[in-house]
Amino acid sequence: MKKPSPRASARSHIAFLLVAALVAAACGPRRPVLPPGTAGADQFLYEHGTAALKAKKWLDATDYFTKLIDGYPQSQYRADAKLGVGDVYLAQSTAESLVMAQNEYREFLTYYPTSGRADYAQYQLGMTHFKTMRTAERDQTETKQAIAEFEFFLQRYPNSSMLSQARDRLRETKDRLDQSDFGVGLHYYRTRWYPGAIARFKDLLKIDPDFTSRDAVYFYLAESLLKTENKAEALPYYERLVAEFETSEYLDEARKRIGELKLEAQNKQS
Repeated sequence: MKKPSPRASARSHIAFLLVAALVAAACGPRRPVLPPGTAGADQFLYEHGTAALKAKKWLDATDYFTKLIDGYPQSQYRADAKLGVGDVYLAQSTAESLVMAQNEYREFLTYYPTSGRADYAQYQLGMTHFKTMRTAERDQTETKQAIAEFEFFLQRYPNSSMLSQARDRLRETKDRLDQSDFGVGLHYYRTRWYPGAIARFKDLLKIDPDFTSRDAVYFYLAESLLKTENKAEALPYYERLVAEFETSEYLDEARKRIGELKLEAQNKQS
C-alpha cells in the first residue's frame, strides 16, 4: 500500500485539528466577545456582566466587569461595573469573597463618593459584615462592624430609597448583639448571681430600649430584683412587659407576679 506523502499527512492533521476545535467550540460554553475599541463595547461588557451575575456565573461576570474597568476608564458604566465586582463577591458569600467584596465597596465609596449609587455601596458594605455575623454565643466583632456601617448609612443617606431596608438590617444586627448580652445576663441569673444579672439587664435596656426580645429582659430583670427582695423595683418591669407585649411566653407569669405583689402591698397597708 502506498503511504501518503508528508504534505498530505500535514493537511490531514490540520483538518483534524480544525474539526476538533469546531466540535469543542460547539460543545463548550460560549461567551460573547466584542473586539476592544468597538463602539458600545463598554455597554456590551456591562450588560453581559450583569446577565452573568444574575445567572450566578461568577467567573464570567467578574471577567466582563474587570475588562470594562481596566479597558474603559472614561466609561459611564465603569462605576457600576465596580459595584458589579463587589456584588459577585458578596453573592458567593465565602469568607474570602466577603473580604474582597468589602474592598470593592470601600474603593467605590473612595473613588465615587458623590455617585447616585453610593448609598447602595454603603448598604452592601454593611451586608458584607451582616453575612459574617456569628451566633449570639460567639464573638460579636462582625456584628458590631455591621451596626457601625448601617448606622453610618442612616446618617449619610436619610433620603435613600433603601432606608427601610437599612433600618431592618440595623434592627437585626442590634438584636444579635443584644441576644449576646442577654445570654450573659441569663447565665448570671441561672447561676444565682443576681447582682450581675441585674446590672447586665439594666445596661441592655439602657443601651437599646427597642430590643425586639426585651420582654425576656423585663421578666428576668424583675425576677432577679424579686429574688434580692427589691419587690417595689421589680413590679414596674412586670407591668412594662404586660403593657408592651400582646404575646409573650412570659405574660402569664408576669400577670401572676403583678397580682401577688399588689396583694402583698395592700395587705401591708391594711
